[in-house]
Amino acid sequence: MTLLIKRSLVEQAVEQLRQRVASGAWTVGQRLPTEPELASELGISRNTVREAMRVLAFSGLVEVRQGDGSYLRATVDPLQTVQALSRCSLKQAREVRHILEAEAIGLAALRRTDEDLKGLHEALRDSSAHFHHDLDCYIACDLVFHQRLVDAAHNPALSELYRYFSGVLASTLHHSMNEGPRRQPVLDLHREILEAVEQGDAERAKALTRTLINEP
Repeated sequence: MTLLIKRSLVEQAVEQLRQRVASGAWTVGQRLPTEPELASELGISRNTVREAMRVLAFSGLVEVRQGDGSYLRATVDPLQTVQALSRCSLKQAREVRHILEAEAIGLAALRRTDEDLKGLHEALRDSSAHFHHDLDCYIACDLVFHQRLVDAAHNPALSELYRYFSGVLASTLHHSMNEGPRRQPVLDLHREILEAVEQGDAERAKALTRTLINEP
């Protein structure tokens, strides 16, 4: 019973802190009040504040720096963003990929480095080796390849957005690849996309990516 009450208090504290963030009480990068200060303001124990801050740190809203205090990392809870992404339909996921992934890969064709290309070739070799075998292994390798393509755009914001989205992508791949036999043209499109990126052909890279996204 004690554990249930304690957890309830922590949840209440988390909600109060989230409300303060949403109201603009603190700005991104600002050092938050200390645990004793928050405990006094909220009328709860320091232990409850500490547990609440751990929850917020896990969700990515707060950054805890040992020996320095806690800082506001974002004003929108990334965990809630991930939850919203997980509820999108296959059609919605495809639309997001067209907007985010295709454009990012176009930038990758213009900005990729030799080191990027090396990592992309390695990732494609790994995913190709699993394409006709274990589905989970293939999808895990394929996600690495796609993430490296987006990372090659050298835009940290795009990379982070895609990293959040990768869980949805994994789900859509599972759904589509369980529906029927694995088709060689899908794997061939991956190779052609990498070739376009390697050749610096942004428009071809985007067009091929859109074709891949539209594959059933």
